[in-house]
Amino acid sequence: MASMKGLMQHMPLLVNGILDHANHWHPEREMVTRLVEDGSLHRTNYAALHMRARQGSQALKKLGIKEGDVVGTLAWNSFRHFEAWYAITGLGAIYHTLNPRLFTEQLAYIINHGEDKVIFTDLTFIPILEKLASQLPKVKHYVVLTDRAHMPESELKNLLCYEDLLDAENGDFNWVKVDENAACGLCYTSGTTGNPKGVLYSHRSNVLHTLTENSTDIMGLGSCDTCCPSCPCFTPMPGGWHSPPRWWARKSSIPARRWMAPAFTTCWKKRRSISPPRCRRSG
Repeated sequence: MASMKGLMQHMPLLVNGILDHANHWHPEREMVTRLVEDGSLHRTNYAALHMRARQGSQALKKLGIKEGDVVGTLAWNSFRHFEAWYAITGLGAIYHTLNPRLFTEQLAYIINHGEDKVIFTDLTFIPILEKLASQLPKVKHYVVLTDRAHMPESELKNLLCYEDLLDAENGDFNWVKVDENAACGLCYTSGTTGNPKGVLYSHRSNVLHTLTENSTDIMGLGSCDTCCPSCPCFTPMPGGWHSPPRWWARKSSIPARRWMAPAFTTCWKKRRSISPPRCRRSG
């Protein structure tokens, strides 16, 4: 006799559903970041982030990225880096967070081992990629997370402006539906014996991590709280911090370059309504 299946909440656990939730229920909730270009404050909201992420998916599709492809990000915490993550996963591709603190030979190894086809980068890291470019035959495009006015002169071939790519798209895009167990993120270890080791995160694992991380005994944050992540996005993506704020649609205050203790102090002193610190044991 065939088993009977339930019909409740019959939907795959996909990370882009988290951003969909924030856009639907809290479109005007803010994300505050500092621009990499000049350190000035930038404000946006979930409605804009949702639209721009879909534009990013369209742009990546035109660059030839498809389901299962790997796209690297070598960037600080910023609204553009955030959008790029959801643009990548929304296309069914896999984002690969690159740690700029690794030795250059390790970066070259993990980019080639991960088979990155496109790399999103901040202005800060152009010199690193210029040194590595000759060793990265599989990388077809480098996308600088900036606008046209701040595009650098560079020896990198196929250098593209992020804002130009988005401006060419209308955002009329439906996220690609993949199996919830499909890979959505790739992160390599550091400080290990031999070459760095890659770990693949699935859509399901990231969504469950998000739900668990915001339980009462861990973060316990609500929709009226504001969170200021101090860990960089290239540090295990970054322990789930990118998703919980979107799920509960709270305000995010994300420092870009100086994201350690001074950033928290600055946010607190300027009364940016950062919620009181909660202890969290890193796993």
